[in-house]
Amino acid sequence: MPKTETFRSYKHRLDTALDNRFLRRAMDNFAVAYRTSRQNAFAGMDVDELVQQVADVKAGAIRNNAALLQQFTAKARAHGIHVHVADTAEDANRIIEEIAQKTGSKRIVKSKSMTAEEIHLNPWLETRGLAVTETDLGEWIVQLRKEGPSHMVMPAIHLSRFQVADLFTDVTGTDQDPEIERLVKVARQALREKFVEADMGITGANYAVADTGTLGIATNEGNARLVTTLPKVHVALVGIDKLVPTIADALTINRILPKNATGQAITSYVTWITGPSECKTAETGQREMHIVFLDNGRSRIAADPEFSQVLQCVRCGACANVCPVYRMVGGHQMGHIYIGAIGLITTYFFHGLENAKNLVKNCTNCGACKAVCAGGIDLPHLIKQVHARIQDETGHPLQSLMLAKVLKNRKLFHRLLRTAWLAQQPVLDRSDQARTMPGSGSGQPSDTGFLRHLPMIFSSDHNFRRLPAIARVPFRDRFADLNQPVDTPRFTIALFSGCVQDFVYPEHLEAAMRGFARYNIQVLFPMNQSCCGLPAVSMGETAAARDVALQNLDAMAVNGNNYDGVDYIVTLCASCASHLTHGVPKLVKEYAPEKAAAFAKKVVPFSVFMNDILGLDPVPGAGRKTAFHSPCHLCRGLDVHQSPRHLIEKSGNRYVPTEEEETCCGFGGSFSTTFPAVSREILTRKLDDVAASNADLLVTECPGCVLQLKGGAAQQGRNITVCHIAELLFP
Repeated sequence: MPKTETFRSYKHRLDTALDNRFLRRAMDNFAVAYRTSRQNAFAGMDVDELVQQVADVKAGAIRNNAALLQQFTAKARAHGIHVHVADTAEDANRIIEEIAQKTGSKRIVKSKSMTAEEIHLNPWLETRGLAVTETDLGEWIVQLRKEGPSHMVMPAIHLSRFQVADLFTDVTGTDQDPEIERLVKVARQALREKFVEADMGITGANYAVADTGTLGIATNEGNARLVTTLPKVHVALVGIDKLVPTIADALTINRILPKNATGQAITSYVTWITGPSECKTAETGQREMHIVFLDNGRSRIAADPEFSQVLQCVRCGACANVCPVYRMVGGHQMGHIYIGAIGLITTYFFHGLENAKNLVKNCTNCGACKAVCAGGIDLPHLIKQVHARIQDETGHPLQSLMLAKVLKNRKLFHRLLRTAWLAQQPVLDRSDQARTMPGSGSGQPSDTGFLRHLPMIFSSDHNFRRLPAIARVPFRDRFADLNQPVDTPRFTIALFSGCVQDFVYPEHLEAAMRGFARYNIQVLFPMNQSCCGLPAVSMGETAAARDVALQNLDAMAVNGNNYDGVDYIVTLCASCASHLTHGVPKLVKEYAPEKAAAFAKKVVPFSVFMNDILGLDPVPGAGRKTAFHSPCHLCRGLDVHQSPRHLIEKSGNRYVPTEEEETCCGFGGSFSTTFPAVSREILTRKLDDVAASNADLLVTECPGCVLQLKGGAAQQGRNITVCHIAELLFP
């Protein structure tokens, strides 16, 4: 892959991957199976506590990395181990090459090592005339195919057994049966000779224990033990981020690593090495062991207060396992060397912005990676930060700059939205069917409706869903007529509308207002509020997002500079709620930290307010089978799971669970316009899952999800009605 790959070329690779039916099926089956196996592996354990323990161990080790390296080096040398430190990938390659030359090593066997992939070790050695053989089955397969791994733990997950059989047939010159056990026997027979003949074995390591000078390696095939014991020379290539103080710290990490990686309780082999193998060689009698510690930018990451947490990664690959984009296109498109969410970040540091600039856009910001990260890394946030840094270094695209300028000027932004109502008239679908309010069963016309089609200036790829029209009258212009005075309110709330519900789906907010009136809630609507700022963050416009955040903090302060004038700040958009709660305090931490903290404490999503705080009363209803799509920022961003389900039951309808309830719908804000083909496939998978439940009503709590699901269902002719949960409760 050329380093200067254009964005158009990258999108073409994604589209090609989407057409690979086996890849799609394999990724889909794995994603579903992994979810269950991981849950079973962690049964009865406090996963959050375990993750925090791992994060603490790794963070402490990062802070004390230099001292740990010095301690490890002294201990290792006392055990007869040669220790080298490489500042760059080139340094590490050169050191290993020199070890091979000095020891007369010509034939090399390797066990699985992502660090070796990172520095392109194999090509370096092969161009020097050395024979290098991967001995992990998956790594050997992709080596024979002359491609990189598509997953950090399962490098050949993208291949079928039939493809492997064809490959082995070519390699051996004999027709091979695609039965898996027979293919394994072929590999075992071919590799056994390589083990015996090898002069040097190269491994990575999962842990480098400083107080004993011990390496720890977790594997499933046992090949690493042969690599470390049979050849006369063992070289371990280890990132300095693998250093930990004690064996207890290493075991803490090992409690979570296999469970998070593959859903197994423990790997088949956990090998601890303290010194060279004691087995004598026929030639020299004494075996050698070398450890090459690799920096390659890790010290720079450790010194960065924003990104130091990246080094808490334990290389489990779980961030890819749960990624909706990886599930659609596989690892060769969802990474450079390192795969998945962590790869989107580390590519920038290890392999440069040219290799990272397209990758970092390919994220729906669904938060699934953060939710399963064994190291407690805020992966979605860091992906956006990398995106912003790259744009700062290379220049912000015109579209991004225009968005930033518009969002920072609330009056201009709202004026453009009002003007858009007029501009859309030539493509507005005026049929009654397009304007029926979902969920009410009343056939009442909605305010929004659909556009008939997109203007021709847009790519046809974007017509995978029908898009809503801008409302003729935004909610802010209706609020005064809708708001009823309350003599003895149960609560006083400030309503944060967000731009989409204010100007596109005002009917969501109108339904909520009916509910607030029914339960004696005093509602305030600060007119100076604007977009929450999340779109600016998604497009790498951090400065604009910060300015918008500060404006909203002032706008929502209905009682001077604090928020004591309201009991809660309620929003019907889960994405807004999550961003206001978590994103805004990060954005303004150097400008208004106390004000942002006070603001964030007041913010609650609509379902939590109605179910947990207000205690909505159950009502009789039609008992329609109703599925729920949980917005990513609700279930993961805010850890809200049960409240919407309870509200569905209280509405008089019957909640129907679905397998993919908490899986991203593919909207992701600007993601769906940047990668429409991938967004389409994620959406289709979601709608297929709802259809399989036989639900005829799909409820959600985010206007972006409504836009994606409602528009997708309409375009695909699905017999699924989509609505916001407020419309379900108060039709």
